[in-house]
Formats: sequence, structure tokens, C-alpha cells
Amino acid sequence: MKKVLVFWAILTGAAVGAGAQTPDSLDRNRSKYATYHFEKDDQYQVENPYDLVEVQQPKGKKIKNVIFLIGDGMGFEQVNVGWVANGGKLNMTDRMPVLGASRTYCTDQLITDSCAGGTALAIGQKTKYGYIGIDENAQPVESNLQWAKRVKGMKTGVTVTCRINDATPADFCVHGPSRKDEEGLAAQYVDANVDFISGGGTHFWNQRSDGRNLIEEMKARGYTWVEKLADVPAAKGDKYLGLFEEYDMSPALDRGPVLMETTKKAIELLDNEKGFFLMIEGSQIDDYAHRGKVGQMCEELFDFDKTLGYVLEWAAKDGQTLVVVTADHCTGGLTLLKGSLEDRTVKVHFSTKGHDGIMVPVFAFGPGSEQFAGIHENAEIGQIVRKLLEN
Repeated sequence: MKKVLVFWAILTGAAVGAGAQTPDSLDRNRSKYATYHFEKDDQYQVENPYDLVEVQQPKGKKIKNVIFLIGDGMGFEQVNVGWVANGGKLNMTDRMPVLGASRTYCTDQLITDSCAGGTALAIGQKTKYGYIGIDENAQPVESNLQWAKRVKGMKTGVTVTCRINDATPADFCVHGPSRKDEEGLAAQYVDANVDFISGGGTHFWNQRSDGRNLIEEMKARGYTWVEKLADVPAAKGDKYLGLFEEYDMSPALDRGPVLMETTKKAIELLDNEKGFFLMIEGSQIDDYAHRGKVGQMCEELFDFDKTLGYVLEWAAKDGQTLVVVTADHCTGGLTLLKGSLEDRTVKVHFSTKGHDGIMVPVFAFGPGSEQFAGIHENAEIGQIVRKLLEN
């Protein structure tokens, strides 16, 4: 833990000096839609910082469960800005004993997207830009989540704050050459046999051009259907489908603790003797880095980090759960120009509307976490998870 905190202190010290969203386009690659409003959007102050959880690294070696968290677009820069804005503390930096880094380039481009970046994490292979759950030859590859179900008999789940058929959740659950085939990706979930599914995107489930109602099809297969946050705690059953908005979810401060509550419910429903594999995504860190809005970006990161805090508390008590936190890529070319730890203020500059090629962090906690220290290719993160599960 001390080595991690010293390394993080070096990084941070160098840096300090309502309702459903109607999408700009059905394509969630926000790069070409982002706009700048530097008068306010480059500054943020946190009035009420949150406290961190108190956890200790488990001493056991057995891995029964894997909880894999992805902060979409969350590079070292985003983490560091959030750390300053919360008064010099985050669960991911202060409570996870292992820190590594991941190179995110894909096979045909230096600057990757969520499709190829997420796929590398999911299947343990780099692939082409825009590819979802397939290798560079466009052949479907079983993800770690799918392998865990088929080989180990583990339960599986995904919970995100974007539409569930978007790139990152799709990387773990389905396959395809393009994120633009939104209806096709959504339809694959009917046969994907994922036990817990939560996100947005009802438009692609029950307002389809082919007339299908995928929600009714899932209910017919035994899924408990939830569409309101208030109904999440009481949900029961072996299969769960929660879709909360027509497209992506509202911003963090508007939507409420959806990611936290669905994560709690996922762990409750998935926990079993054979273990589970759960992927959690803080999807909209990326969206607001694309748009150059540091305040909303920070709140998305805080929502993600608070959820991580619950995961760490549960994993510490369980003792047999590996927790990994990383990102598919970094977004925005973010620079921290000014700030105050005491006042919890940041002033930043976004140098690009798109993604950038800087390495992203890898944090780990629990049995096997030491394997994630050091610098890795993104595909190696997926490979390490598989090897640990095989043992």
C-alpha cells in the first residue's frame, strides 16, 4: 500500500500547480459532437466531499468472484482531477493496494475507441477499431464473462450508466463489427444468458424497426423486469433485466444512485457457491470529457468511485473476490492547470474533443491483485484475469 501511495503522491504532486437524455446522434462516439464552454466548464469546486471506506486487503489466495470495473475514458488525468476536487482522496487511489498501467492502442490505430479498448479487456486480445467482442479477423471470441459462465458455471452480470447495447457492455456480452448496429447488438442479449443486466436504452428493446419487443422476450425467459430505481431493492429472481431510460441515463446528479443500487442488487443476486463475474462501468466519465465539462465529468467519476467503495467493503468481507479497476482509453487530453486541495477546486484544459493515447491506470484489490502491478498491454489485463480464474 505504501508504495502505491508514494507513486500516487508523485503523480498528484506534479499535477496540482432530469429525464432521459436525447442523444445528439445514436452514435455514442461523442468526439464530433462535443463543444467547449470554457467560461465555466473548465472549473469546478466540490462543496461536499465524500468519505472513503475503511478496508484491509484480504490475506487469502482463492479467487471465487471477479468484479471488473471500467471507468470509460478515465485516464490518470481524470483520476487525478477527481482526487483534487474531492479534497485529496478517492477509494481507487487510497484503498486499492496495487497500481499498474495499461497501454490502450488497438491493432489498426494508435488512438483506440471503447469498442476495441473494451474488447481487449474482455477477451484478452487486441482488435481493430470499432470491433466488439471479435478479433482482428472479425471472428467472435468468448469473453472472460462468457467463459466464466460456460466453463466455471459462474453467474454473470453487467451494470452500466449508458445504454446496455453500447460498446463496453457489448464487448463482454455479445459480438459485432460495429457499434452502429444498435438494434442487432441489443437483440443478441436475448440469447446471451447473462444473469444480471442493467443500464439504459429501452429504445432499442421495445421501439425497434423489426417490431420485436425484447423486454417481453426476456420476461418470457424468466427475467425480472425493473424500470424504476425505487423498485431495484425489492427485485428477486435468478435473472434480472433493468433498463431505466430510453437512451443513456441522465447525468449523475440527476439520475440518483442507480449504479450503486444496481451494483448492490447484482452482488446480492449473483453471489453463489460457484462464484460470479460482474462488470461495472462508469460510462459517462467519457461523455463529459468529450464535451469538455469538468464538473459533470468529476461527478460521474465520483459516482463510479462511491460504487467502488461499496464493492471494496463487500470484497474485503468476502475475502475471495478479486476487484480490478481500469479504463478502456483516456478522453479529452485533460490538463490540470490550477487547483486547491483545501478548497477542492480545479481548473483544467481539454486539448481535444476526442480520445487520446495516454496510458490508463489499473488498480487491483483482493487475491491475485499483485499480478496487475507494472505496465501492461490492455489485452494482458484480460489475460491475467483468465489465468487467475483457471487456477
